Amino acid sequence: MPLPKIATPTYELILPSTEKKITYRPFLVKEEKLLIIAQQSEDPEQITNAIKTVIKNCIITRGVKVEQLSSFDIEYLFLNLRARSIGEIIEVMIVCPDDNETKVKVEINIDDIKFKPNPEHSKDIKLDDTLTLRMRYPSLSQFLKNNFNLSENEVGVEDTFEIIASCIDTVYSDDTVWAADECTDKELMQFIESLSPKHFKMIQKFFDTMPELTHEVEVFNPKTEIKSKYTIEGLSNFFTSG
Repeated sequence: MPLPKIATPTYELILPSTEKKITYRPFLVKEEKLLIIAQQSEDPEQITNAIKTVIKNCIITRGVKVEQLSSFDIEYLFLNLRARSIGEIIEVMIVCPDDNETKVKVEINIDDIKFKPNPEHSKDIKLDDTLTLRMRYPSLSQFLKNNFNLSENEVGVEDTFEIIASCIDTVYSDDTVWAADECTDKELMQFIESLSPKHFKMIQKFFDTMPELTHEVEVFNPKTEIKSKYTIEGLSNFFTSG
């Protein structure tokens, strides 16, 4: 006689980038094992692949392409998966900001972590009186591949242009739409090179104001007895903690 199957609950959440509601299930022991192995490797690429595999397995809603989800969609999804699978409370080791050396353990309720939209953020960039550039969010793979920093002091010009080109969705006017997916890499590069420095700053603002996974906590340093505010940023900080 085969062993009985244990019923798995389902949950719903709304993706931050599209406001689309999806249904998912908690991850199981086989998926937790995959995450533990990736975590122990300390390899960002292996961790990313493990997270994407687990999310693929756990999303029930049809038609959701994990590879096309934005980095902050992935972050939000994974945190919710972790909360429903293991528990809402995670422990994070933080270096106290007042002396930059004392490490303390802080408990965080995952349900308290929210994405706050930036009122200055927009996917549409007005180029002139007739043309508008519409951007799309980078995927998590693009994010890691390029280390996603638009500062030319840290990323080469060609790398910066490749990042921008990969995030162009369309250019449109009142009566015409030019889709980036129908353009060659060379055409996209030529288009970017034709933009003015003012346009480039507007594009940089799109990246600078994108939603981010952040959470502010209060940290008490037992050595100095000083309380400080500390902001945790990025999925890796939550993933590798507690």
